[in-house]
Amino acid sequence: MEIFADLLARLKGRFAAQLGIEVKAGSKARQQWFLAAILYGARISGELAARTYRVFAARGIYTPEDILAQGWDNLVALLDEGGYARYDFKTATKLLKVMESLQESYRGDLEEVHRVAANPGDLESRLMALAPGIGPATVNIFLRELRGVWAKAAPPLSRLAQAAAEHLQLIPSGLTPFEALRRLEEEWRRQPVKGYDFADLEAALVRLGLERRRRRPPVAPSRA
Repeated sequence: MEIFADLLARLKGRFAAQLGIEVKAGSKARQQWFLAAILYGARISGELAARTYRVFAARGIYTPEDILAQGWDNLVALLDEGGYARYDFKTATKLLKVMESLQESYRGDLEEVHRVAANPGDLESRLMALAPGIGPATVNIFLRELRGVWAKAAPPLSRLAQAAAEHLQLIPSGLTPFEALRRLEEEWRRQPVKGYDFADLEAALVRLGLERRRRRPPVAPSRA
């Protein structure tokens, strides 16, 4: 479908790739994306979340050990440096709790969470159980970019992506998120775009959804 190629040419693919993270490269990259997804998951602009992630990345801070070694005060300072001041205290606490839980329950290995999960729903539940504040939005942000990379990464289509797909008349309105996902996947299998995969299309649709949201009258901020 030409519309897929046009959309990807303009809006690009995965959010992780825009941060220099290749989620297919291995566990290190997926741990980096996990940190980024937590930052994207707050009610804050994508630009500030990306800038804050780069502050951590520039110092090589992304593993549970790295983050726990910083302590709360240093994490707050890093978050503030990235412009994350509105949620700095809450996010510092959340990061410490998440990484502590990873250490205690999964030997500090994010891949272990996926390995022991019984199915996609169990994987989502285990990720949300890591800490208060890791909710469905954050888990969706994280897992949709691992679609096709982790076998159990199979979240529903995000509301933003579904609304954008409906706007482009790629799918009819009134579908459940899982029905919308299946319809889009079917279209993608018919006419994929070379150099991209379905997760890239999903990310492009999320970006389009964000663009359309910004054009509307101001409302309470919401997450991707």
